[in-house]
Amino acid sequence: MDIIAKIKDEITSVIGNACAILEENKTFKFEEPGFVLPVEIEVPKDKQNGDFSSNIAMKITKLVKMPPRQTAQLLVDNFDIEDTYIEKVEIAGPGFINFYLKSDWLYDNLKEIDSLDEKYGESDIGEGKKVVVEFVSANPTGPMHMGNARGGVIGDVLANILKKCGYDVTKEFYINDAGAQIEKFKKSLDIRYLQLLKGEDYIELTEDCYQGEDIKDHAKNFIEIYGDKYLDAPEEERRQALCDYALPINIANLKTGLEAYKINYDVWFKESVLHENGEVNETMEELKKSGLTYEKDGALWLKATEFGSEKDEVLIRNTGIPTYFAVDIAYHRNKFEKRGFDKGINVWGADHHGHVARMKGALGAIGTDPDKLEIIIMQLVRLMRNGEIARMSKRTGKMITLNDLIEEIGVDAARFFFNLRQSESHLDFDLDLAVAQNSDNPVFYVQYAHARIASIINALNEEGIDAQGADVTLLKEDEEVELMTSLASLPNEIKLCATLSDPSRITRYVLDLASNFHTFYNAPKCRVKCDDVNLSKARLFLIKQVKTVIKNVLDILAIEAPEKM
Repeated sequence: MDIIAKIKDEITSVIGNACAILEENKTFKFEEPGFVLPVEIEVPKDKQNGDFSSNIAMKITKLVKMPPRQTAQLLVDNFDIEDTYIEKVEIAGPGFINFYLKSDWLYDNLKEIDSLDEKYGESDIGEGKKVVVEFVSANPTGPMHMGNARGGVIGDVLANILKKCGYDVTKEFYINDAGAQIEKFKKSLDIRYLQLLKGEDYIELTEDCYQGEDIKDHAKNFIEIYGDKYLDAPEEERRQALCDYALPINIANLKTGLEAYKINYDVWFKESVLHENGEVNETMEELKKSGLTYEKDGALWLKATEFGSEKDEVLIRNTGIPTYFAVDIAYHRNKFEKRGFDKGINVWGADHHGHVARMKGALGAIGTDPDKLEIIIMQLVRLMRNGEIARMSKRTGKMITLNDLIEEIGVDAARFFFNLRQSESHLDFDLDLAVAQNSDNPVFYVQYAHARIASIINALNEEGIDAQGADVTLLKEDEEVELMTSLASLPNEIKLCATLSDPSRITRYVLDLASNFHTFYNAPKCRVKCDDVNLSKARLFLIKQVKTVIKNVLDILAIEAPEKM
């Protein structure tokens, strides 16, 4: 249950019923019988203005041809708030209607959390719709880098949130095991193979090749197994043999690395499948039917400028080989037309920003609703150490890998920090802060709140004090009310994360909840163990629910909720 949603429904109903009464007695005259604008309900910034507020009187003032204050007064005079959580109603300013609630809603919600436990925060707004969330999709030609680390958390946490909201979610990794990058991979392996057998002076590793030590390692290991068997073989045969050996190892390493990062995919989709089963050709034929393609210089082009792209795009090169864009269109057609997903969410790096309009336009051209595809653009990350940009990885020579990061700061800190800011925000990742064992470190701060509550509960239970039969109406201090209010907002926060595709909200939510708990804990008047046993039981019941909610959120984030620290 989302108690905030329930209260908003109550307020909407109270307003709607008052409008109906005023229309029936001819005080209000709408152009359409029974017409009421959608009711906007907000939480006032100043708590003195109530728990919720609506501007409905100002919204309908022209319709009813009355000043907003008079409209508001008429509405309030006809409110029936019996059997609701509403305690009183006041008019403020130019015609805002402020609603003040009884404390019962907070107490009822505490009991709801206790009843639902790990299911608290779930909803059914997704109605079982099929959603595929594709994220990371790193080239299988080398180790994963920092961009993959941030995108991995954003995609994984969003998928977890969507599941909580009742969507049928598939987490998918798209393996680019065909195309130009694989040809580059083959060439790089081949040159390293020849260098190891004939000397580095025999052939140069050109700048367009992969430079990492991992390529050399693959070539060494290949030689240990096959020796110089392929030395005099045709170049293409040798390169294919090297790729057939190294590529599965890289894909396996991707899976292992992501599992260590607590990401487990439902589907690993290979690009090569689209070539083998003819879907790339099928998709090109569909595009030709749309009238949005043309041939030029022996190549097939898409009129991408017709849907916002700066230039038209090549689909099939004059060599007959499809471009990455062509295959990507086929892949997205596969998601929606072949596998029947209602929605697809992709997490892309900032360098793909220009690809959004042309991909959506291409989908429209083949008869697929472009709105089915949502793209989350993720900005870059800078790793900082001692106030300076962190050095590059020694092993790869060019980048810090996901494995490097996990080894240095741990999985929990990485997942928390990468989801602390909205995806479109640039992120400076403070490595020193991420490993700090103090309250300045946000993930430590949240986990410590959970562990501290567990310690309090255990200590009181050992003294024979538990939360059974607690009278929660004894919870009246400002810190207690603030904590209860924060707990009540979780279901709505999860829904907002899903509808806005912004999983960072849930990380900031749990950080705020932990802050409210620490404020409560440090207030002398809010000691859980106090002389009043009934009050102790009530506070014990309260912090038990805080512990539940913190764990529920950390579970969504795939971060440990420790009992001890």
